[in-house]
Amino acid sequence: MTVDLAAMSLAEAAAGMARRDFRAEQLVDACLARIARDDPAVNAFIWSDGQAALEAARAVDLRRAAGAPLSPLSGIPLAHKDMFANSGRLATCGSSIRADHRTEGRATVLARLEDAGAITLGGLNMSEFAQGPTGHNPHFGDCRNPWNSAHISGGSSSGSGAAVAARMVFGSLGSDTGGSVRIPAACCSVTGLKPTWSRVSRHGAMPLSFSMDCVGPLARSAADCAILLQAIAGADAADATASARAVPDYRAALTGDLRGLRIGLPRNGFARDVDDAVQAAFEDALAVLIARGATLHPVDLPAMDAVAACSAVVSRVELAACHAQWMRERPGDYAASVSGRIWPNYAIPGALYVEALRRRASVLADFAGPVFSAVDLIATPTIPKMIPTRAETDVGSGAEGVVQRFLSPSVNTRPFSYLGLPAISVPCGFDQRGLPIGLQLAGRPFSEARLLRAADALQRDTDWHCRTPVPGRLDEDV
Repeated sequence: MTVDLAAMSLAEAAAGMARRDFRAEQLVDACLARIARDDPAVNAFIWSDGQAALEAARAVDLRRAAGAPLSPLSGIPLAHKDMFANSGRLATCGSSIRADHRTEGRATVLARLEDAGAITLGGLNMSEFAQGPTGHNPHFGDCRNPWNSAHISGGSSSGSGAAVAARMVFGSLGSDTGGSVRIPAACCSVTGLKPTWSRVSRHGAMPLSFSMDCVGPLARSAADCAILLQAIAGADAADATASARAVPDYRAALTGDLRGLRIGLPRNGFARDVDDAVQAAFEDALAVLIARGATLHPVDLPAMDAVAACSAVVSRVELAACHAQWMRERPGDYAASVSGRIWPNYAIPGALYVEALRRRASVLADFAGPVFSAVDLIATPTIPKMIPTRAETDVGSGAEGVVQRFLSPSVNTRPFSYLGLPAISVPCGFDQRGLPIGLQLAGRPFSEARLLRAADALQRDTDWHCRTPVPGRLDEDV
């Protein structure tokens, strides 16, 4: 029987490479075959370079044959949100303004992955300049949900979630400023981790919000995310904001033992209007964590009004600052939905922005002190609603679609971005239409190991993350 190498998890592929079960070239071939077969229905890739990937794979195979030691990423095919500098390759940022832009230098995160032996297959689709939680893109085409093409993939790291779910690559890096890793992870049934702000270098990554941007992994499992985070986390001389705090052994934390873990269920600050299917899947996931030893504790979250208000001010002003020159010189090259989000931000007073920044430390202290003395993690649905269609969330579909497009998906993810806290989205079920549902867990600063341990424990007793979509399916096929 022929084994589909692309169907393995990253951890399984790495173990197979270590055992010499197959060659890196075979892994790349398997992923390229998936891309050729399924990407026309998904549109996860903006560009790919199969020839360069095969040459890199052959080099890994030669080093292994010569007796060189392998890292957990040696020969593993990856692809990333198309917003990272990478030595002359394209980095479009999902925009026509940068459609032919070739970068100088290399983003630290890509350098660390590739220096560890990982192979980059291409650049993945994304919302224009990471603006939008749905995956719509008028310049390169919408990224479509691999579970049902009529529905959104989530954004802004849309191609990352879709490509990993469709088994085109074993993992991906995205960016998360308000939910852009966690939302597509939930929509596509993969695992997505937003690290603590400063845990991972942002050197060479497209900026969106200087004080909220994070780079994080999307992969098929918590164990896979642990491998990727291990490679990219840590201090960076090229990024003064990257923390020098020691990087723990994330894989060693995956013990499956949740005894003594206290999980908080927020009474306030997050969506109350949760769809029945989402709530049922959320409760089922919590029951699995309880069986592993965790306990549940309702919690009142302080300062949530300040979190909501300050988060909006900071993200909007910093977005406007990033785009000031192009908005003056090339406003017509933006999609109307994106320029329409940016223009009003120039009217926000500077004093209000400074106040929102100044208050962040005290708001975090007011939040983290009482909350994380009572519980270890906070649990919410990643997205409170079932996944909508691309048509009903397109900005041309009317006012209701605009509201859903811009507000609904990030209501549960954005608070942790302003606070700089780590959060992970884990597959926890499917609704009656066969579309994914995600569980979000968040913790105190630098508690990524604990988040990964809880996510891994859930995945030891469920198979939601193991299920594979059939790209191209539509509602009428159900």
